[in-house]
Amino acid sequence: MTDPQDRQTGTPQPDDRQPDDRLIVALDLPNALEGLELADAIGDAVGFYKIGLGMLTGGGLALAAELKQEHAKRVFLDMKLFDIGATVERAVRGLAAYDLDFLTVHGDPQVVRAAREGAGGSGLAILAVTILTSLDRGDLDDALIKPGAIPDLVVERAARALDAGAHGVIASPREAAAIRALPEAAGKLIVTPGVRPAGADKGDQKRIATPAAAIAAGADHIVVGRPVWQAGDPRAAARAIQREIAGL
Repeated sequence: MTDPQDRQTGTPQPDDRQPDDRLIVALDLPNALEGLELADAIGDAVGFYKIGLGMLTGGGLALAAELKQEHAKRVFLDMKLFDIGATVERAVRGLAAYDLDFLTVHGDPQVVRAAREGAGGSGLAILAVTILTSLDRGDLDDALIKPGAIPDLVVERAARALDAGAHGVIASPREAAAIRALPEAAGKLIVTPGVRPAGADKGDQKRIATPAAAIAAGADHIVVGRPVWQAGDPRAAARAIQREIAGL
């Protein structure tokens, strides 16, 4: 597997026959069976999938293993782990045995360091969550997070997480350019959820951008869920997003 410290970007394919791995489709579905049915429907149009916490009790790890071993897909496990260091280290060590590509943890430096220890030399890239794209300043006030503009806090958390050893960060497209400008971000991954094609319903996301805008701002990968799997033709929806980012 490629060293996760290298930026793992896809290559645009003008002939539209190979998936551009800069697009990660979120399988935010109730169970592994529905997730696999969607992946089968999309076929070779997508090569990278995200499996989140919502599917964990619905066979998410089994789906991750099947997508990797039987379908040769890349898999991003979005667990957002947060606990004492020893617990995070043990959890990541166990997850690393699944030969996954990306795993999220909260961006607190002690959590990031523990996750890196757990990942060892497995090739699993540890991505640090900065501030969820569903949150605004009011939400942070309710959670007693220190004052400050969200973009400034995101960049500060990103710098600390990268300095602690994260292979990359999760941030909204609106903060991608500022993170990319950090010295600590050289050669690191920026993965952006909160991406919506023009005209799509923003759902519960509050800090969003289009696929092209997110990539242009410095994101290596964009995560898109509902605009693909709620589409009448998910395969065509994924292809349309890939054409948009390939045209940059």
